[in-house]
Amino acid sequence: MQSQQYWFGLPRHLLWGFIAIAIFMSGDGFEMAFLSKHITDLGFSPAQSAMVFAVYGFAAALAAWASGVVAELITPQKAMLIGFVLWIVMHALFMALGLGLRNYPLMLLFYGIRGLAYPLFIYSFMMMLVQVLPREKLAAATGWFWAMYSVGIGVVGSYLPSFTIPMIGETGTLWMAIGWVALGGITAFISLRTVPVDRSRVNLPMKEKMAELSRAATILFTNRDIFYACLIRIINTLSLFGFAIIMPLLFVDRLGFTISEWLQIWAVFFFVTIFTNIIWGITGEYIGWIRQVRWFGCLGMAVSSLTFYYLPLWAGHNFAMALIPAVMLGIFVAAFVPMTAVFPTLEPHHKGAAVSIYNLSAGMSNFLAPAIASLILPFFDIEGVVWAYTGLYVFAGVLTFIINVPQPKRASKAAKAADAYAEQRI
Repeated sequence: MQSQQYWFGLPRHLLWGFIAIAIFMSGDGFEMAFLSKHITDLGFSPAQSAMVFAVYGFAAALAAWASGVVAELITPQKAMLIGFVLWIVMHALFMALGLGLRNYPLMLLFYGIRGLAYPLFIYSFMMMLVQVLPREKLAAATGWFWAMYSVGIGVVGSYLPSFTIPMIGETGTLWMAIGWVALGGITAFISLRTVPVDRSRVNLPMKEKMAELSRAATILFTNRDIFYACLIRIINTLSLFGFAIIMPLLFVDRLGFTISEWLQIWAVFFFVTIFTNIIWGITGEYIGWIRQVRWFGCLGMAVSSLTFYYLPLWAGHNFAMALIPAVMLGIFVAAFVPMTAVFPTLEPHHKGAAVSIYNLSAGMSNFLAPAIASLILPFFDIEGVVWAYTGLYVFAGVLTFIINVPQPKRASKAAKAADAYAEQRI
């Protein structure tokens, strides 16, 4: 029966929900490559442009933190609908009254509020996966989730503007994003409206709902394993976010790569994650979530981070050699995919709060990676930052020996079979 319901770990009855994530994030990602420059071209300073993104990032982190509990309290479908409508309205206001009138306060206001939208949309779908899928299927499904995320924001969202900007300009491309987000939102609304989700907390009194929302913060202090898992998830993507900032200094300024060559190298990394997110999601079901995170995620990222610095430094301006660490990074960063399933497993009676902590961890990684770089660069240069990230991956590996996570059934059976085979050999 399960072979009919799942395709390489993808739950078929939620197929269009995954497709909706890819379409939605494509529209959300159109602006990544050029909006900052577009704002400065309108006459604003680089500092003002950076502040727009800082406000947006803060709002996105806040929404990511709250989305798990919100989806649990009002149902994932309603939370996704709110995120979808909020994105459309705020983006239109940002374009018309913010950028259109070159009104800086309105740019901050509307783009900031829009930052609440995409986490509410995509992470509410993740909460739906947590609610409706068997625990042993969750890691593979979240692998597909992150693969669709990469397809949207990392592939379509990055490449399509390079074709549309010459034809319809930057402003036209930004307006076009509404069409993609609308298509993604409508696809999700139609395909997921009848999915049977957990409604046990929907009719709680407001006081109990607020208590559940507060648990998304207090759970860090009441559940030791959740706290350790939070640290591991923060460390997960430090190199991803940090290398995007510091490695152009190495590749372009010191090794002689063009900015186009660097962008192609970084694009290869994102392309690889499309497949590795799926592969590691399935593999984790067999070898165990934490085992995979420890040996392939933590250790793999420690080695990949060092390779990303030292191999190009040794090989010089060699494009083919530079692709090797990009591929390695794309392989091993995805080995952390089972962490999505780990959080609700550690707090089964408050899954929404647990997922919210997972989302908060992802946001904190986005913030801490450049913060660590900015603190270390003046004293120890790029090499020091790389070693700092490497040390943190080793630290995360140590934490995996402390955290106690029940393994999925399939992993348990595989481990027992391996132990039995070993005994027979002895």
